[in-house]
Amino acid sequence: MSTLPASEAPSPSAGPTVVVRTVPLEAADPLLAYLPADHRHDDLVSWVRRGDGLVGWGTALTFEASGEDRFVRAEAWWREVSRHAVVRDEVERPGSGLVCFGSFPFASDSAEPARLVVPSTIVGRREGRTWLTTVSLDPQLTLLEKPSVASAPEPPRGVAFADGAVSPAAYAHSVAEAVDRIGAGEVDKVVLARDLVATASGPIDPRWLLRRLAERYENTWVFSVSGLVGATPELLVRRDQGLITSRVLAGTIRRTGDDDKDLALAASLARSSKDLEEHEYAVRSVAEALAPHCSSMNVPEAPFVLHLPNVMHLATDVAAVSADDASSLTLAASLHPSAAVGGTPTARAVALISELEHMDRGRYAGPVGWMDAHGDGAWGIALRSGAYAPDDPSQLTLYAGCGIVAGSDPESEVAESNAKLIPMRDALASD
Repeated sequence: MSTLPASEAPSPSAGPTVVVRTVPLEAADPLLAYLPADHRHDDLVSWVRRGDGLVGWGTALTFEASGEDRFVRAEAWWREVSRHAVVRDEVERPGSGLVCFGSFPFASDSAEPARLVVPSTIVGRREGRTWLTTVSLDPQLTLLEKPSVASAPEPPRGVAFADGAVSPAAYAHSVAEAVDRIGAGEVDKVVLARDLVATASGPIDPRWLLRRLAERYENTWVFSVSGLVGATPELLVRRDQGLITSRVLAGTIRRTGDDDKDLALAASLARSSKDLEEHEYAVRSVAEALAPHCSSMNVPEAPFVLHLPNVMHLATDVAAVSADDASSLTLAASLHPSAAVGGTPTARAVALISELEHMDRGRYAGPVGWMDAHGDGAWGIALRSGAYAPDDPSQLTLYAGCGIVAGSDPESEVAESNAKLIPMRDALASD
């Protein structure tokens, strides 16, 4: 497995020796059905799309890092863990054997640390084949027990919503200021986010949220890592046995629920100069970041329109062939932050976010996903998501952001952010 440049990486102490066993599993139930009811909300992990993916629970190992070198330190730690692991893998597919799940804060100065988690139990599925992985610090391989389907989760009760650090009015003001700064030539695009706090009368079961999101948003990757839960439509990067892919989203329009009107809106989105310009910025930033690691790359000339239940996006799938052994986390680090969640030029846009946004995004809009011991894995951008309060399982902070360019209207951007909050708001509903 490749890591970030060794000269920049710290020299971690010898990693712990973990014993890993993966066996085929005869199982037809949905992956999310195996997540147990008797674990804390931050002890369940998920990366699932259209029935395939990984879920896990229990904690064998964890790692945290903060600051500019959070990716470097996380990869150095994972390299050491992988190097010392004793693995018996009877499946040998990407996602089997030793696997970690991770989520990273958007900004290097965030109060939230980056987190890597190695669950003690993982159930995976790919192309009809299911497997079970156990990870232990015990040197003796134990008899594997087939996981059982858990009891159905209870819906949240008494959910109330309140403005977070950035109210709709404050958000509109920030958008207006951003448009002025764009007009002055400081940046071409900046992505601004806002938050919304949801509080229930009792603990919110993440299994309820994950199932609801998976049922309603099958085109997304439904994730849960260390109390960050959501359904992202945007794949930052996937590395799969030499093939690198990335799905870029930028340019959004709300759906009306009327099929004929939505088809007309999709056509207008595909012709919108404002949205096409925003999308081009995002695609260019991804292609330029991946290029040093690729021998060839396919970037479609025009985006397609991705239809989700609540919104439609301009989307481009970039595909490339790896030219080196850079891991999926190395690639994610090179891509973050992309223009889709930062802006263009990226460095100046991120500095403007810090000035205008007036909140700590935490792990919202940061990379979230998984990686195996060979460096294969998938990392999405943590969008359409909510973060549990550190010590209160009854409270979630929801986030949504919009790309601001010269033609942006503050009230329209507030409306777009409201549309992007719908997936998590609906997931919290009990009906």
